[in-house]
Amino acid sequence: MNPDMVTRLRDIQGLDEISWWPLAPGWWLLVLLVILLLFALVSVVRNQRRYPAGSWRRNAWKQLRTLKRQADRMPTQQIAEELSELLRRIAIARLGRARAAGLSGEPWLNWLQQHDPAGFAWTRFGKPLLTLPYAPPGTSQDSIEQLLPLIDAAFVWVDRGAGRKHA
Repeated sequence: MNPDMVTRLRDIQGLDEISWWPLAPGWWLLVLLVILLLFALVSVVRNQRRYPAGSWRRNAWKQLRTLKRQADRMPTQQIAEELSELLRRIAIARLGRARAAGLSGEPWLNWLQQHDPAGFAWTRFGKPLLTLPYAPPGTSQDSIEQLLPLIDAAFVWVDRGAGRKHA
């Protein structure tokens, strides 16, 4: 070997060791993902304790959530029918068959308003529950906007006013 080449080929001196902090962006994303997964897990566990599997509250909550998510794709008559039936089942589960099963029409809306834990104005806003199930097919989609507040009020019935947020 040429002695001039040997003098030129020396180890590089003076480089610092690679630091483990600050983390690279990929590690930050992984940390964020782990935090989000832990939050989701805690939320699921808390909901399972609050509404055990097979409870009427859990079933009603799921049905209401499904109804709200699918409201823009369903006929308004079907939404009103399902919501009316679900409200009746919630009322029976909460307060008993004898107190809620025999009511219909305006007395049903009055009863709902009197027993609503949040004081929702069922007599004022609940008229679509009485008319839409019997409306002719193809009723305007504007009726959906009337039904969404009723679905939100039904969530309160399930929670008994616990203030839980819904999707």
